[in-house]
Amino acid sequence: MPIEILRNDITRMQVDAIVNAANESLLGGGGVDGAIHHAAGPELLAECRTLHGCRTGQANLTRGYRLPCRYVIHTVGPVWHGGTAGEAELLASCYRSSLELARQYNCKSIAFPLISSGAYGYPKEQALRIATETIRSFLAEHDMLVYIVVFDRAGLRACDRLYAPIAQYIDDNYVDAHLDLRREQLRRQGFSAPAPEPFSVPCMQAPAPGLEDYLKELDESFSQMLLRKIDERGIKDSVCYKRANLDRKLFSKIRSDVHYKPSKRTALALAMALELSLAETRELLQKAGLALSHSYKFDIIIEYCILNGIYDIDTVNQTLFDFDQPLLGG
Repeated sequence: MPIEILRNDITRMQVDAIVNAANESLLGGGGVDGAIHHAAGPELLAECRTLHGCRTGQANLTRGYRLPCRYVIHTVGPVWHGGTAGEAELLASCYRSSLELARQYNCKSIAFPLISSGAYGYPKEQALRIATETIRSFLAEHDMLVYIVVFDRAGLRACDRLYAPIAQYIDDNYVDAHLDLRREQLRRQGFSAPAPEPFSVPCMQAPAPGLEDYLKELDESFSQMLLRKIDERGIKDSVCYKRANLDRKLFSKIRSDVHYKPSKRTALALAMALELSLAETRELLQKAGLALSHSYKFDIIIEYCILNGIYDIDTVNQTLFDFDQPLLGG
């Protein structure tokens, strides 16, 4: 199953379990912890009292009570001390312990906040990287739908080093904005749009080849090109679809159906997984009847990432998230 990043209130997530970024007492606090206790009602606090706390990096499970989830998994993230006090290992342990508890209780879906990235001061980019790496490692062995939930977009500005250059790249390449500006400049200068070219009747030509002749020239399909590129890269199918943040069942459909037509997000996720050049990406999209266009911010961001060698699906998705664009994979 893929990882999905959502902007939402975690207390409203209709999943089997949500994860609470708790303190060691498990008796409630501020931020996500306080919001979960408030939404669940006093019964949650009463059960938490019976657990007698939780150590950093570990997790405990309670019922969800008034929440729309069955369970709340309480985990205690590390306080950031500069990265030299074992914070990374403890944070990864929070995710592993929570996922293992969810598996033990037969949960099919789970929603995490970005643990330790609030009052505990863990740098958001590093926190998100540890979260996604740990979750992906777990999903390599288990099927579970995993969400990373943030309350607002600013809460996941983990790509500040990319935000400014990509914003500039969009400004430089976004067709609609430049066309509108150019039209306004021409209007103020008293110019109108150029008149269309006069219509002319084409000369008589020899009869075109028949449809059957054209069909004989049928090109390589999306599925065929994809599998060829996987072989050329010398990687396994499983490596490809995991890098692309795709479900194994969806990849199986693509492999088994030579005429499968993917969504644009799926096709681009696979292009990222294979680290295709921009020309190769355009060719792969063309096989599915798709294209990149400077009329869409989504396409410009993808183009920027490819041109700058940014192929990590989590980094690309963080960037798309920052600009309110749909994410790859899923």
